Amino acid sequence: MATTIGLSNAEKSEASAFGLSKITLYQLLSILGLFALWEIGGLVPISVAFPTFSETTVALFEMIADGRMIAAYADTLKPLLIGIGISAGFGVTLGVAMGLNRRFQWFWEPIFIVLQAAPVAALIPLITFIYGIGLAAKVVAVIILALPIIVLNSYKAVRNASASLIQMCQSFQGTRLQQIWKVIIPNASPVIFAGLRLGVAAGFIGVILAELLITPTGIGDLITYHRSVAEYAEMYAAVFSVIVFSAITVGSLERAETRFFRPDKKVGR
Repeated sequence: MATTIGLSNAEKSEASAFGLSKITLYQLLSILGLFALWEIGGLVPISVAFPTFSETTVALFEMIADGRMIAAYADTLKPLLIGIGISAGFGVTLGVAMGLNRRFQWFWEPIFIVLQAAPVAALIPLITFIYGIGLAAKVVAVIILALPIIVLNSYKAVRNASASLIQMCQSFQGTRLQQIWKVIIPNASPVIFAGLRLGVAAGFIGVILAELLITPTGIGDLITYHRSVAEYAEMYAAVFSVIVFSAITVGSLERAETRFFRPDKKVGR
């Protein structure tokens, strides 16, 4: 305790900065180690269809420079954003309703549990039969993957809201509407947002599956085309770009969740 009190402000800030940089250092070492293993695997080679990390990186920057990657993401993000928007609006509303009303829960919960467990790839032929091979089919593929996660997380969040806070609101003569808007929803919001984050991650899987199995457009088209002409560095570059883009997006949402909904998790980061 005395040692902590005796530290100057500059020393405290340096210690804090060192703690953060130490975490960042380990994260960077983990990523660099993975890239090194990738490079070694390509040099061995593991397979003639497995390029090195350096070849993949060069192909990635070439595809960005000539506009192919940007155009592909413009096509891919359209069904993704529409599907996530529909899933978020409908999913949170329905999940909250399920948490507040037992009849809603009894009716809807089995449906979304089955949807969450169902293999989406097996449903693609049914989606194309009903919605064709256009934008609507890809949006439906995103919704099928994202919606169950958002609904079930929202339902669980509301159902597990703090009973003591609800009882306190009741003791102050709070109405049912006040309990919902001032106690239940704020208390459930961290888990609801976590469900949205997981839904976005599932939506990425849905849109890529749709582009690979329904109509080869966007990033799916890049993967399919370069695989067919044996340009494996470009194919892996497209796959790698999806991983990086989704990781950055989900990581940003996780940081927003920690900052706005779970400030207690900042300790020790």
